[in-house]
Amino acid sequence: MKTWIILGAVYIGFFFWYTDMGGQLSQEEIQGFIKQHEQNIIDNGVSSNSEELQLRIDFLRRFMEEDNGRQFIMVNNIEMNKNPADVPGANPGESADQLMSRYMEHMWPNLLKRASHPIFMSDAVYQSMDLVGIEGAETWDQAALMRYKSRRAMMEIVTHPNMMDRHEFKIAALQKTIAYPVEPFGYYSDIRVIFGMLILIVGLSIRLFLVSKR
Repeated sequence: MKTWIILGAVYIGFFFWYTDMGGQLSQEEIQGFIKQHEQNIIDNGVSSNSEELQLRIDFLRRFMEEDNGRQFIMVNNIEMNKNPADVPGANPGESADQLMSRYMEHMWPNLLKRASHPIFMSDAVYQSMDLVGIEGAETWDQAALMRYKSRRAMMEIVTHPNMMDRHEFKIAALQKTIAYPVEPFGYYSDIRVIFGMLILIVGLSIRLFLVSKR
């Protein structure tokens, strides 16, 4: 019985860390994220009255106002820049991979502590085999699926004060990219399911061991 209590407590702790229990973003949270993101952009040299700033703020506001509190997956198609320009803060002549590594130095710790992580990463093995209604998408280098615990978690990452400077490394590293969020259904590789099955296997194995010792 003690074994199941301990394992159950471990799983419950993991579940509440991995799942955003805060529900939909409140208007207060939305305004807080908007204010922080606006300040980050202004600190990066963009005028507070610029059309670029307003379009970006409106875009993020709609993203947050449509929140349902659930996890989502960001779908990424990527073509790396074969000859990236030099970026302030990086060494001259750094490759796209080196610049992307600088960007991810910020992203990885902020992603992982918010239970957000890649669930699929791959290299392209051939050019696009079917294109409809889009130009310039014949070639891609990589594809990735990134799981975010919630829109709240993503906004905490993208509004981090250090994000703007780091984002320049990503922009320089990419020739082109498409990234859009999807909400999974029939998500059978959900870590909560896999970890729950592992906990069950461990519990049954311990139980079987104890019974065999009697």
